[in-house]
Amino acid sequence: MAYVITIDGPAGAGKSSVAKRLAQLLGIHYLDTGAIYRAIALVLAEAGIRPEESESLKKALPDIKIELRGETVLANGDDVSREIRTPKADRLSSVYSALPSVRQALLGLQRDQEKYGSLVVEGRDEGSVVFPKAPLKFFLTATPEARARRRCLERERRGEPVDYGEVLASIRERDTADSSRDVSPLVQPEGAVRVDTSDMTEDEVVELLLNHVREALSRGEITE
Repeated sequence: MAYVITIDGPAGAGKSSVAKRLAQLLGIHYLDTGAIYRAIALVLAEAGIRPEESESLKKALPDIKIELRGETVLANGDDVSREIRTPKADRLSSVYSALPSVRQALLGLQRDQEKYGSLVVEGRDEGSVVFPKAPLKFFLTATPEARARRRCLERERRGEPVDYGEVLASIRERDTADSSRDVSPLVQPEGAVRVDTSDMTEDEVVELLLNHVREALSRGEITE
């Protein structure tokens, strides 16, 4: 029987890498919802559609096709895998994802993924809105400073120029936008296990979550 494990939390808390590894260890699918939102935001921005509710936005959304193929993200057939991991994509994703039309358009797409089997899904409202009945939910968080350091390291590894102060300011700005938006604000889902990753390695976080999954399996709360 298919089951869903949700991992929510603010930007830079380590959700994506942890979710991906957890899915691999469990032998189930990984759904990167952040990549979907970023890709759609880039398409809308490039089309000149402003981040506000409008007829042009509602008309454009049904024609946007996003495909996730492993590490590759396609937007209307174009590979945007690198573009969606930039500061520009961070900013665009935050403003476009706050729009009700955008979130509604992607709600069904995300839920449909469950028909392909069990999922580890990460985002900002997966356990609270998209999969509120998921049997196992996690909320990963960390201090803004810790999250900014991680983002800087990620970009340095990709050979990109980076400024810690700018990244930290962007993190704080994103936190405010995500937690204060009217539609699906960032909150800790009811029943979620809260994990502060500030002083934890990625290996430690993965092991902690894996132990929770094993306990849920042993109690029969989820079944393989």
